[in-house]
Amino acid sequence: MIERLQEPSCMMVAAHRGYKAAYPENTLLAFRKALELGVDMLEFDLRLSQDHEVVVIHDATVQRTTSGSGAVRDFTLEELKSLDAGGWFAHEFEGLKIPTLGELCDLLKEYPEVLCNVEIKPSPDAIEAADRAVAILGRYGYLPRCVFTCFDAEVLTYIHDTYGLKTQGFLGEKMSHFVSGEAGTYTRMWAIGVEMSLLTPALVARFQEQGLLVWSYCPDEEDGVRYSLECGVTGMTCNDPLPALAVTGKKDTLI
Repeated sequence: MIERLQEPSCMMVAAHRGYKAAYPENTLLAFRKALELGVDMLEFDLRLSQDHEVVVIHDATVQRTTSGSGAVRDFTLEELKSLDAGGWFAHEFEGLKIPTLGELCDLLKEYPEVLCNVEIKPSPDAIEAADRAVAILGRYGYLPRCVFTCFDAEVLTYIHDTYGLKTQGFLGEKMSHFVSGEAGTYTRMWAIGVEMSLLTPALVARFQEQGLLVWSYCPDEEDGVRYSLECGVTGMTCNDPLPALAVTGKKDTLI
């Protein structure tokens, strides 16, 4: 299923933590709104709770995006579910909760063609988080629609070497434990994400010559989308997917 991203005509638009620009990130509402827009892929972040449940949240701590305070891994799932994950964004979103990976998988049943960019957040238990995430996604039959990513090269390499799954990495200087050379981290990548401030046509061409798909992040305005296309990327991960969907012809308007 994920192989279609290698077709020359394919241009992939991914929603970064869901429709992050308009809704509280990494909530089921943000994911549903992104899916309703017609994105090709959802990008989401995974961590473990204290009781080893896989939850969808970006930060190592809960205070930026919930009503709580402290490290995610110090909360049980029940305790995490007691936190408000929407009110920080706007009053109208009070009551939203941190989802589990299983809950997100249930939502994705309605959208069988949508792909998943599964980011394992670097942490002391990242390998366990990867194992548990692979197991859950496998039970749902979703592994063929997934690309796994992590800013820790050791975790990325583990996923690639242990499971033979497709991975998306980053520039070496952006990753911890990056290994250079002919058998290094780049050889474990199927795709590479390049942030907009570093994106150039030459860089895109260099990685495409190595056989990698190149995706930009995060072009959230029309100028950035058009520049990404001029550079030759075949994917864009966006906080606001609307400009990318409009410019690529996947959606008629920006409203």
